[in-house]
This record gives sequence, structure tokens and C-alpha cells, in this order.
Amino acid sequence: QVQLVESGGGLVQAGGSLRLSCAASGRTASAYAMGWFRQAPGKERELVAAISRSGGMTYYTDSVKGRFTISRDNAKNTVYLQMNRLKPEDTAAYYCAVGPTIVALTTTLVDYWGQGTQVTVSS
Repeated sequence: QVQLVESGGGLVQAGGSLRLSCAASGRTASAYAMGWFRQAPGKERELVAAISRSGGMTYYTDSVKGRFTISRDNAKNTVYLQMNRLKPEDTAAYYCAVGPTIVALTTTLVDYWGQGTQVTVSS
């Protein structure tokens, strides 16, 4: 059992930055790959970024490559998503999630979800 609590969402102007945090409790977070999904109104939930158990491998969807960076601090059971040069199309509810591997997360094989945090980017 893992509980995930996101923070850091909010309102930002286009071109700005936000850093999302996801703190895990319960099962040690290092046992899981971790990732960030997002879902905009009328669209499917998509995996934005993911990171392996050790932090040695990462995944990014094409639309955020070069702008977003995922990282983790296993000592703190926390994963971060640094979002730079934000665009209005990044507006969505962002969800932290854990799964067995990055590949699993790319197919939405998720063991636990966070409650979500809203990111709104104004033009």
C-alpha cells in the first residue's frame, strides 16, 4: 500500500515554471517506478514523464521533452516534476502514480494514484 500526495500545482503564465512534488508514504517508494500523468478536459489521461526505481532511467512524452524534468529522491520518498517554458496546452490535472516499471507506466499499468493537482497555464 502506497499513499501519494501531490503539491505544487497552480496558475502560471505561459513561459513560466512550476515544480510538482509527490510524496509517498507506506511502502517504500524505491520499490516502484514513478511517473506523472495528466488529463485535460475531453482528452485521455497520458503519461508525461516517468522514472525508474533507481532514478537511472527516465521517459518523457514528446510534447514535453526538453521542457520537463522528472527526478526522485528515494531518501525522501518523493518524486518531482520540474516544468519549464509552460504552454497553455500543458493545462491539465496532473496525477502522480507508481508502477512496477517505466514500461508498465507507459501502458497505464499503475498500482497507486495520487489525488491530482491542477496546473493551469494562461496565455
